[in-house]
Amino acid sequence: MSLNENGQGKPEGDDKFGFQSPFIEDAPVFEEEKDLKRGLKQRHIQMIALAGTIGTGLFLGSGRALAAAGPLGLVLGYLLTGVLVSGVVMSIAELTALVPLTGSYVRHAEVFFDPALSFAIGWNTVYSGCVSIPAEITAAAVLISFWTTSVSNAVWITIMAILIIGTNVFFIRLYGELEFTFAILKISLIVGLIIMGLCIDLGGVAGQHRLGFEYWRNPGLFVQDLGIPGSLGRFLGFWTVFSNAAYAYSSIETFAAAAAETQNPRQNIPKAAKRVFARVLLFYVLSVLIISMIVPSNSATLANKTGNAAESPFVIAARLAGIKGTTRVLYGLANESHAPKLFLFTNRFGIPYVCVLFVSLFMPLAYMSLQSSASTVFGWFQDLVAANTLVTWITICLIYLRFYYGCKRQGINRKTELPWASVFQPYAAWIGFLGFSLILLTGGFSVFLRGRWDTETFFSSYFNIPLIFGLYFGYKVVRGTRVVGLDEMPIRHYINIANQNPEKKEPKARGWRRLNVLWW
Repeated sequence: MSLNENGQGKPEGDDKFGFQSPFIEDAPVFEEEKDLKRGLKQRHIQMIALAGTIGTGLFLGSGRALAAAGPLGLVLGYLLTGVLVSGVVMSIAELTALVPLTGSYVRHAEVFFDPALSFAIGWNTVYSGCVSIPAEITAAAVLISFWTTSVSNAVWITIMAILIIGTNVFFIRLYGELEFTFAILKISLIVGLIIMGLCIDLGGVAGQHRLGFEYWRNPGLFVQDLGIPGSLGRFLGFWTVFSNAAYAYSSIETFAAAAAETQNPRQNIPKAAKRVFARVLLFYVLSVLIISMIVPSNSATLANKTGNAAESPFVIAARLAGIKGTTRVLYGLANESHAPKLFLFTNRFGIPYVCVLFVSLFMPLAYMSLQSSASTVFGWFQDLVAANTLVTWITICLIYLRFYYGCKRQGINRKTELPWASVFQPYAAWIGFLGFSLILLTGGFSVFLRGRWDTETFFSSYFNIPLIFGLYFGYKVVRGTRVVGLDEMPIRHYINIANQNPEKKEPKARGWRRLNVLWW
């Protein structure tokens, strides 16, 4: 890389991301677009971003948080985590709008921070997928099995594993349509559960009296967790919610990972990001508020840890009322030569099928939940994913801060020169970086209390810290990389790419579509 007369980074020839010049209309802007198909439309990416805020953490994990923190602790924990996560989403969206590549922050780390960080966070994200997919399959299987008790969990685990593999190796357009459809189903489910919760709380179920905020008064706003009396015990109970919420919000940033497969990413990625906070309030905070009103924090079922859907607060509430009833990152790593070139292979549909098959090898981990210790296994998965998620969010904030100060050093006005500039920066990134770092370091605090040591909890809470540092410094030692200087970042170069390749303006919502708050 050489520097121009203004001291700004200027790649020699084609840049490291394979930018093709000179500009030719309808030609691929980045080299990888020759292989990956841009089949995701605005409604696809919007709904993928929305579906990313609704997961099994809400259906199963929220009960664990309610038992540990109480109703007010549960709501505050999810609300504060949602505010912090919104800053992360804004940060990654600004970077992706400028450099829309598959792998998003993994690729951004290469050019705006250090190739060693790109290697470390890339493989850390692959590890996350290998752990989180079995966790999601496990949770989904126990939820389904609750309504179909005559069918073994193994059947549902197998079916869902096949569906996940299948949807990831077909046309990206088909993948988008399936994600869109499942997102609609998830939204319908959560809206239905919210309505059910309101009916239960307001006395709309026969034989059920009006609850209101009865459970906020008795057993109380907070829970004295870990057997510690007084305000300290209540605070520690509240603090446990953050790790739980991190699992619930995990993957909320992944809508940016498919930027190279998204039509008009410089418009659609920011649109999705700007709506995240409203969706967090609408779906998560409202949902946990309803949960806190219809399930007492001292419910015996919450403490049973059965490992099945009976632990879901919505199921508990229904019974009390008497009612019966990661693959694109691997591709990006291979593009940066941080993974074998084998992962660059795509099928005739433009899908990186080798990446999909590699991650699929870890799906059988979900079968661990078939044992009597299913609840324990799910707890391990949840803690591992939560810690990994926190590391990812910390890294995104760190990359963005380097980029932000690179813009200042090079005299670039973010608001007028970038395709899109997020708000409340750099404060949002700084608060996210410091807040999530604190949560990560204290995630397994309970094991340090007298008589409460637990090797599994310690491992699942802190394994990711030596992993990310080992990957980072190991790569630096082997490859001799260095942190990219603020003056060396090719920010101006990518601004020029955006200016030379304007996107077609997305049509504004008209007529009834103006009432659509989901993807217009």
